[in-house]
Amino acid sequence: MASTSPTRHAWRVLLGLLIVTAVLFGINALGVYVFKTDAGEPASSWAPELALDLQGGTQIILGAESPDGAAPTEDQLNQAAAIIRQRVDASGVAEADITTEGGRNIVVQIPGAADQATRDRIQASAKLELRPVILATAPATSFVGEDGQETAYPTPDDAMNATPTAEPTDKSDPNWVTDRRVAELQAYDCSAKHDSANAPADEPLIACEENGSYKYLLGPVELDGSVINDATAGREQQSGRWTVNLVFDAKGTQIFGEVSQRLNANRLAQQSPRDQFAFVLDGKVLSAPTMQAVILNGKPSISGNFTQDSAKALADQLRYGALPLSFTVESSDTISATLGSQQLQIGLITGLIGLGLVALYSLITYRALGWVIMASIGVMGVLTYIVIAILAWRMGFRLSLAGVAGLIVSIGFTADSFIVYFERIRDELRDGKSIVAAVEDGWGRAKRTIYISKSINVLAAVVLYVLADATVKGFAFTLGLTTLIDVFIFVIFTHPVMQLLARTRFFGGGHKLSGLDPDALGAVYRGRAQFRDVHTGSSGRAARNKGARGEAEKRQTIAERKRAEALAGSKDAGKDSDA
Repeated sequence: MASTSPTRHAWRVLLGLLIVTAVLFGINALGVYVFKTDAGEPASSWAPELALDLQGGTQIILGAESPDGAAPTEDQLNQAAAIIRQRVDASGVAEADITTEGGRNIVVQIPGAADQATRDRIQASAKLELRPVILATAPATSFVGEDGQETAYPTPDDAMNATPTAEPTDKSDPNWVTDRRVAELQAYDCSAKHDSANAPADEPLIACEENGSYKYLLGPVELDGSVINDATAGREQQSGRWTVNLVFDAKGTQIFGEVSQRLNANRLAQQSPRDQFAFVLDGKVLSAPTMQAVILNGKPSISGNFTQDSAKALADQLRYGALPLSFTVESSDTISATLGSQQLQIGLITGLIGLGLVALYSLITYRALGWVIMASIGVMGVLTYIVIAILAWRMGFRLSLAGVAGLIVSIGFTADSFIVYFERIRDELRDGKSIVAAVEDGWGRAKRTIYISKSINVLAAVVLYVLADATVKGFAFTLGLTTLIDVFIFVIFTHPVMQLLARTRFFGGGHKLSGLDPDALGAVYRGRAQFRDVHTGSSGRAARNKGARGEAEKRQTIAERKRAEALAGSKDAGKDSDA
């Protein structure tokens, strides 16, 4: 019963590997056949997404403009480029290339076709303002007159009063309302384009809800995006709606606390809509919630008709702050691959050559055991491929030529794990153990060495990913990913397979082509400095034993060799005395 326990365990582990593989393929199948992008395309693909250097993409050139019209400084341009890079890379390893050009341009190169949401994220200045609501109305620009006909609201007249009749006492004071501003609000068309992103901060602003459901007359700016320390997307526990949660700095916390006290007092006095505040992003009202309580901890949340993607996009923009410059799109073009399909083919051929050399070395050195190495590398390749496809869907990961190099290097690292394991098994055989016992004891000793070495590899990949240039991040990412998968395959495939093979006649019997032949490995070693007599038996067996003895002697430590020589010397002295 005990002898079959490892066999049953091995089959269970291999079944677990099969289930994990099926689950990964099922996850990606959902992205291919069920989930769709906003454009109606499949969210995932069975082929890995390629980076800019392998498949080309979209090039957007942004012209920078400073608020005062002066030429942007180098620091402003570099800061803006860094913010744009963070926005583009927020969803994962995007392999985008963002550079400055000519002292006023920022060149953004994105792998593949850039959708409108990506373009908007790059170009938007993320100018966040918190303004109190003074008036709110429906988005209509016309009314039904006494004659029953729909009539457009009149165009604001310069003769209308535009000056408050009394000095406003706060930024949500109704004294900000004038005849001209009421007329402007009524005639304001939310569907038209308005250049309100650079509206004066100390003046009221007319703006529409982002979805066009309301239009507002808003008071002067209470706070801007510079006081935001963090912004994250999350779900409300009760309603399950997506929200953007903000964290203000000390200044923002103090001012927002005062604003919340005033607006909450307006709510208690039933002075709607002056109990609302609006989060305005580049002239658009993201949300205008009612102040439900006094918020003194500086952690408000923006709620509205958010999806997961829109909430995350907004959080990314706000977390990285407002751009120090405004931009106009100078050009937007599709560019060809910088390295092209020829270089990708060269990389794949290099990988196949490396795989072939590993296979050749494995088969020459380990005979049939070499097929176990190749099978393990094959299983690792399948898992790596499907994981990369899933990461392309969920994280926006794109495979660059540097990433391909990381995959090629991982072939050697993977084979190294199996070589350590097999050598430990052979060492156990040289100690005179059975093949079944050698597999188990070799596993116990080899796995500690492999875990330590792989931990160092993962640490090196993490450090390289954090500190290296963006062009090298793909190499570090794939190297770290394949190292983790390597350890997983070693535990859940290679060792169970060896447990099963050790109980077959071919491997367990020590066939000379199995790679576990005791005689070929020098398994004449029976203890410390003790060997079987290699001079007895037939001449053929004596010759084989002589070769095995030489192999065993190579494996001796210095102390063991000296002890063997001392024992041999004492035997010779005994023979001389008898003579």
